[in-house]
Amino acid sequence: MRRTKRTFTSTTLAGAIAVTLLIGCNKKGDAISSAEQADRKAGVAAPGIAETKAIAEEGLIYGLPLVMNYAVMNEFAVDTKSSQFKAPFNEINNEHRVATPEDTAVITPNSDTPYSMIWMDLRAEPMVISVPAVEKERYYSVQLIDGNTYNYGYIGSRATGNDPGDYLVVGPGWKGEMPAGIKKVFSSTTPFALTLFRTQLFNPGDMPNVEKVQAGYKAQPLSSFLKQPAPPAAPKIDFLPATTEGIKKNFYEYLDAALQFVPPSSEDKEVRTRLASIGIGPGKAFDFKDLSLE
Repeated sequence: MRRTKRTFTSTTLAGAIAVTLLIGCNKKGDAISSAEQADRKAGVAAPGIAETKAIAEEGLIYGLPLVMNYAVMNEFAVDTKSSQFKAPFNEINNEHRVATPEDTAVITPNSDTPYSMIWMDLRAEPMVISVPAVEKERYYSVQLIDGNTYNYGYIGSRATGNDPGDYLVVGPGWKGEMPAGIKKVFSSTTPFALTLFRTQLFNPGDMPNVEKVQAGYKAQPLSSFLKQPAPPAAPKIDFLPATTEGIKKNFYEYLDAALQFVPPSSEDKEVRTRLASIGIGPGKAFDFKDLSLE
């Protein structure tokens, strides 16, 4: 039996979603037109159909990276039945191999730096990332990526050197002092954040040496690092399952889901306000499934 792969390819999805967007708002009797007429009759100020369409298109451009990131998070850390599942939140997964075409969640992984990765849940408390001493000849890097898909920090050969060290990763709103023994504090703009470790592989026979380096990568909650009682656990989340077909059919449902975990910032305040005006945002429901496709 052929195994079905769920590959989240942004170009394909963007094209499919854009077609739905363009043809879904053309008929006067569709859901948006009807709502516009009802608002006008009731004296409610609301975006007209042309403005709604423009805002929705802007939402596609703004939101596609967020939705794709949400989908990868589901693949790597939530859906245990996914062929791409790595480990639960806050646990490192070490790949003792190079990437192959079977690795489909991320489009262009390297083939000469075996990966280790962890998807961090920073809601309850910060996490401490520890790296071992790595021989000077070997390149390694630790890339910190938040839910906005921003690279908010790097650890490794080029950024911090090849000496061992402990680094603190905090979520939005965290207030505290840098603990003793911590070399640097990195701040994620979102409560869920991906960390990718890359370790240079010199040749196929070098894999055992890479595995030794990977074994030195550690991640633990700040309370464990400080040997203190842990704070209360964060509430369990019932994540919306991410599927390629689901995103194609109703991109904005997934954008609503992703935005729950992406706090607004000064940079995106205006676009978030415009999206909210047509019902797109955390806890909202802008549903293109109700629109006419004629």
